[in-house]
Amino acid sequence: MNQFLPHLSLLILSLAFTAVKPSGLTASESTAAVSRFQEYLRIDTAQPSPDYAKAAAFITSQAEAIGLESQTLELVAGKPLVLLKWPGKKSSLPSLLLNSHTDVVPFETDKWAHHPFSAAIDSSGRIYARGSQDMKCVGMQYLEAIRLLKKAGFSPDRDIYITFVPDEEIGGHAGVEVFVKSDVFKKLNIGLVLDEGLASPGAEYRLFYGERSPWWTVIRSKGAPGHGAKLYDGSAMENLLKSIEAIKRFRTAQFDLVKAGVKAEGDVISINFVYLKAGTPSPTGFVMNLQPSEAEVGLDIRVPPSADPEALERRLAEEWAPSSRNLTYEFKQKVPVVDTYGKPAVTVADNSNPWWSLLGDAVKKAGGKLGKPEIFPASTDARYFRELGIPAFGFSPMANTPILLHDHNEVYFLFFLFLLGRAYVLHKTISCLTMKQKLYLKTPEGHQLP
Repeated sequence: MNQFLPHLSLLILSLAFTAVKPSGLTASESTAAVSRFQEYLRIDTAQPSPDYAKAAAFITSQAEAIGLESQTLELVAGKPLVLLKWPGKKSSLPSLLLNSHTDVVPFETDKWAHHPFSAAIDSSGRIYARGSQDMKCVGMQYLEAIRLLKKAGFSPDRDIYITFVPDEEIGGHAGVEVFVKSDVFKKLNIGLVLDEGLASPGAEYRLFYGERSPWWTVIRSKGAPGHGAKLYDGSAMENLLKSIEAIKRFRTAQFDLVKAGVKAEGDVISINFVYLKAGTPSPTGFVMNLQPSEAEVGLDIRVPPSADPEALERRLAEEWAPSSRNLTYEFKQKVPVVDTYGKPAVTVADNSNPWWSLLGDAVKKAGGKLGKPEIFPASTDARYFRELGIPAFGFSPMANTPILLHDHNEVYFLFFLFLLGRAYVLHKTISCLTMKQKLYLKTPEGHQLP
């Protein structure tokens, strides 16, 4: 079995280590790597108008400098997806895909210490930029790890693909969702995908083997309009507020499990109210002496793979939006919790999965420790791979780091470790290459990996 997976993991994991010994990495190379990271961060790829063309041009220029094959796909017009390839010596083996997205979420400039696209570095070594944690740092870590491996003369047995995809922050519908359905993707023979995870405030690295499915739901209520001073049953607002109260009770019960440490955040059904719409508009705001005939609430519901989706939808229909109270509901998005084979859309995260074993081994060799495998509390592009039954792990190697994605002052901490750790792990890479022997294992789906 090709041993590139743990080597790459080692390279990436070591980026956050403080006790590193740079060897074979010059000061100019370190400076150049930071500059490349800053250049990528300064490209404005914020939704809703990301400059994908500029990002794609930067990535392809980096691929050319490293010596990787590249092609830019426009499966949806104006949404370039950059596909890089490092050919292996045995292309018939299942390949490794390293995925990252180029778009970032919007921001409020006046709430930041530095402009979100300045990539400014403060005296503590923090890089301020939208996307510094989510997830341009990971995309650059892939490229910098490969740059050093190639410099060391390493050549992988299996093909390595690196994708830089659009629109993850708005659902990935014009990105990975169409990519996995394309003929190009079907020819890649992917055996494992690494995608984004989360920073870890503690010393352990977090790794995600599944994620909660978004059920974006709108509940609408109707009732007879009436004078604002009149008391009567069955108004639109009254009907809707009864539902909101029932939903709040359910949300509290789920949240209490997390607060008590009984369940992790990703293991409960989360519900958050994202908007409430009602009232009759007027030039000065709303008509205050008229009870509206319609009202609605928007819900962001996240469903873990362990939940019973049928029971949840029954609760929605019978308790939260019963037709008997003139309520209806609509899913704006409803992602299934199972894959195309009807199994929970998760990747096996124990030693029965050879990929998991190799990742865990890599972490130990880098002097680190993986935390308990988790369900990602939100959603990522990894779900599209898992839906096809392809193993996928979410992994953003940032330990001892506050979680600041989508926050004001999103920063990448201790930027110099982005560079120095790679040299430390290069020795581990060479050691593994000389000591490891090929393995003949099977994937969780029963397919043999040569």
